[in-house]
Amino acid sequence: MFRKNNSHLQATMFSDLDNLSVKARKRLEISWAGAFRREFFSRIDEGIFAELYSDEPSRPNTPVNIMVGLEALKSGFGWSDEEMHDHFLFDVQVRYALGLDNLGAGEFDLRTQYNFRHRLSEHMQTRGENLIEHAFEQITDEQVKAFDLQTGRLRMDSTQIASNIRQMSRLQLLVEVLQRVHRMLDESDQARFAADFEPYLQGSSGQYVYRLKGEDTGSHLDHIGQLMHRLLNELAPDYSHAEAYQILVRVFQEQYIVSNEVSQAKPDEHAGEPPDDLSGSEPASLGSPTSEPDEETEIQVAQIQVRPGAEISPSSLRSPDDTEATYRKKAGKVYEGYAANFTETCAPENAIQLVLKVQTASNNTEDADFLLQALPNLVARTQCYELYNDAAFCSPSVDKALRREKIIQIPTNLRGRAPNPERTSLADLVAQFDEQGCLTALTCPHGHTFPIKPGRNAGRFITQVKEDPCPECDLTRPALNFSQVELDQALRRQRSRAYRQAGHNLRAAVEATVGAAKRPFNDDQLPVRGQFRMSVMMIASAAMVNIRRIQRHLADIRKEELEKPGENRELRAQVRSFLSLPHSTFLCRLHAAWLLKTALVFDF
Repeated sequence: MFRKNNSHLQATMFSDLDNLSVKARKRLEISWAGAFRREFFSRIDEGIFAELYSDEPSRPNTPVNIMVGLEALKSGFGWSDEEMHDHFLFDVQVRYALGLDNLGAGEFDLRTQYNFRHRLSEHMQTRGENLIEHAFEQITDEQVKAFDLQTGRLRMDSTQIASNIRQMSRLQLLVEVLQRVHRMLDESDQARFAADFEPYLQGSSGQYVYRLKGEDTGSHLDHIGQLMHRLLNELAPDYSHAEAYQILVRVFQEQYIVSNEVSQAKPDEHAGEPPDDLSGSEPASLGSPTSEPDEETEIQVAQIQVRPGAEISPSSLRSPDDTEATYRKKAGKVYEGYAANFTETCAPENAIQLVLKVQTASNNTEDADFLLQALPNLVARTQCYELYNDAAFCSPSVDKALRREKIIQIPTNLRGRAPNPERTSLADLVAQFDEQGCLTALTCPHGHTFPIKPGRNAGRFITQVKEDPCPECDLTRPALNFSQVELDQALRRQRSRAYRQAGHNLRAAVEATVGAAKRPFNDDQLPVRGQFRMSVMMIASAAMVNIRRIQRHLADIRKEELEKPGENRELRAQVRSFLSLPHSTFLCRLHAAWLLKTALVFDF
């Protein structure tokens, strides 16, 4: 049964925090813990998570806002699950951040957190909705409103994040899959295929590869392909729904090519034998026909070929432990995992900039696709009219989508060959549009205007310059004929050129944001597997990035107020601290003081 947690809104009669000195209590309130409690924990809408729990009368759920808060703290500080739980039990700052004023209150087993994550994952699989992402955006929208931040200008950048998996060679991956298939079999099938699996069960997959000579790799790949092909056919009736069997199907299709050839020869009972056992035992046969034909007959023989490395997709299986991880090589470094994309505010008038959206996808996802996926959400939540990013986020489809939403894209750099600087190009012309946004004319650098009319084909434009050429530039061709795509590219080049000339640097800081979100994790590798868990950790880390920025902003405000001239500055600070307490807390403690005074009066 779902129940909201409102205990942090009600002050307790006696609190462990009362044992702190006034100075220590003040320090606690202005620390990251105080900012987290006020600006994150107190803003969590637990109703978002109600559908994870049954409507039937039962034991109430462990407070959802505490478990969501723990996920944010775990990722923001780079804790393990055990460290997270210890901090929850014994760390005053952590407990204060989670709305708990007493050390003994709200205890629950670590298994409860695991169950909560499992519920989130199941909801994502069945409903396609990431509730942590939903909560993060709801909280961030409230923070934007609370600090009066402008969202008209946004910046965006992506990064590579590695999954918690080993990097394997092709042969090691195949052996690892075979070992897992063997563990999937029941005892009778393990005995049935014992001889076939024996060469691959003598140690780990890495040890198998280590004992081989380099020149033998090809033959071993061939024999494994023959074995996998046989297993796929013989195990299908009983194991087709097992995860290990499905992985076997996938890796075989990705690593091998099957072709059927007609043969007139009798089947060779020794064909397809596995490689010699590395321990020296007699290799087992893949199986021969139970009966041989007396005469040569026409038979179908499956030819198994190792797929060339160049034909293997980057989205192919990298590890049986993480079937969603993909491969990408960027800047000379190999990544096996995912990509994360961050969008944050960048208006110069904002006192702070906050991360508004975090996306996670396979690492072969194009940056332009990240933008297209995020655009409807950003349009609904912000007043974006300018978007700053690099050249990877530019594409014709992006141009079309941004033009529809009346958002100007300002790239810091551009891909492709730059136009000849000695000749006038389309990027040197000033475009003029009507009220409907349709192109009407182009003006050359010398002020000569050429009217525009639609071309013969849709999406193309043409302007006549022969009748009225510009005497000061080289636009002397019979006509300028260009497409909408070429026009969009020219406009991007103009904006990028003006951006650099003006010395603006609005996009650059987003790289620091990306670095701050990844800082709790070593070597850009997250301690989890799977796209959903990776997404949760990156969103949670971004939430802590926002909290730290808010805390520093509030600290700057307090410092400025204390430095104002005048007397009684300390008194004003104490009054502000007193008034900043929740109203319910003030009334509760005032009532308690009155009760205590009354009791003392009657005793005397």
